[in-house]
Amino acid sequence: MSTKYILNSGGMRNNPEGGKRFFAECVKGLSKNPKVLICLFAYPREHWEKKFEKLKNDNLYSEGINSVFELALPSKFEEQIKNTDILYIYGGDDYLLKYWFSKFNIPQIWEGKVVATSSAGSNALVQHFWTCDWKDCMNGFGILPIKFLPHYKSDFGSDDPRGPIDWEKAYKELEAYGDKSLPIHALREGEFIVIEK
Repeated sequence: MSTKYILNSGGMRNNPEGGKRFFAECVKGLSKNPKVLICLFAYPREHWEKKFEKLKNDNLYSEGINSVFELALPSKFEEQIKNTDILYIYGGDDYLLKYWFSKFNIPQIWEGKVVATSSAGSNALVQHFWTCDWKDCMNGFGILPIKFLPHYKSDFGSDDPRGPIDWEKAYKELEAYGDKSLPIHALREGEFIVIEK
């Protein structure tokens, strides 16, 4: 059974229509009451419960769908995934997410599920990515053989004391990084791609 990956650029609040399409894609073909496991491993632990409440009342819906939500916890993550339809990996800090995911047998633990991601959540699954937080190229877990550039051409980090992101420079850095034969997906906020594997 294949796993359906839905990689979002992040910043869906800046593209509500894109967000609706993303969540409609997440629940497509599932029951009217899909179980959604929200993974906030890229966030500092003290913010998980508050962010979980916000997300489950935010855009995680589609007309006629009544999703059931659960907060992912490292101590029971593998067991939680077995009992879910959609794993939603939210963005945040790339290093933090990679730390937590290195403790699990990914992607085997979510085989056959819908794995929806946003920003750093998308970065973690690809071969190479350019991170807005660190303004550098990094390696993901290589589950998907692509390069990823989230928040492309947005004002993400416009208040950053290091200055605004030079998107063309970021794209060129990613193009030159690692396996040069891989396709680059530079997505604007709210845009997503679907890959079945």
